[in-house]
Amino acid sequence: MKKIKKLAPENFEQETSTVWSYPRRGNWATHNSKYRGNWAPEVVRNIILRYSKKGDYLLDPMIGGGTTAIEAKLLNRNLIAYDINPKAIKLTNELLDFEIDEDFDNKITIELNDARNLSKIDDNSIDLILTHPPYVDIIKYSDKKIEEDISNIHDLDKFCDEIEIIAKELYRVTKQNRYCAILMGDTRRNKMYQPLAFMVMQRFLKVGFKLKEDIIKHQHNCKATGFWAQKSIKYNFLLIMHEHLFIFKKT
Repeated sequence: MKKIKKLAPENFEQETSTVWSYPRRGNWATHNSKYRGNWAPEVVRNIILRYSKKGDYLLDPMIGGGTTAIEAKLLNRNLIAYDINPKAIKLTNELLDFEIDEDFDNKITIELNDARNLSKIDDNSIDLILTHPPYVDIIKYSDKKIEEDISNIHDLDKFCDEIEIIAKELYRVTKQNRYCAILMGDTRRNKMYQPLAFMVMQRFLKVGFKLKEDIIKHQHNCKATGFWAQKSIKYNFLLIMHEHLFIFKKT
């Protein structure tokens, strides 16, 4: 295992408002921004610290670039992490290959699995769910068919139908009075704003979750921002520079 010099962020403070902004991505442990679409470790750390305690069981059903797994290891939480992409599983395992001086006894399980089927997990067994799903087909994560990978779905309603299947499973496995955090962004179609985040939020409410918080996450360093800034003025549209971090509660 690798020896890591920096196992925690410098000058870290927990967020206390509904607007979060991180101009620079966290660079502690093995965090990096190479995996396109992964979320900031500051977001994950804030969620874990506020909505769980040491020894709790966490779930990230779409682990992607491994950010949740790294923070779970650093903060002594148990974690079940899934992804349908073998590359994501391989990357996450590689990023977890570092030593911690503390005598932690947490267990982290990384497996290939579809978030729409959590049959391996018992009802009411997870203390906290946190995940950063794809925003329809904005980023292509695999060449799989639509039925196998929701990141290849272009139709917004179809995407939300599949998200609802995931939401039902997440609701089933979450313990009573515990939390589920989802980071979701919006998009545009035919020059019109599409509130994808709120469409997804409605599906989570539909399956039984209650909305505890709606946090606005400021997006920084978006790819090709300079190019699109010129387009914004020329074609009269505003760049989407925020995401919604929904904190749901099972009551």
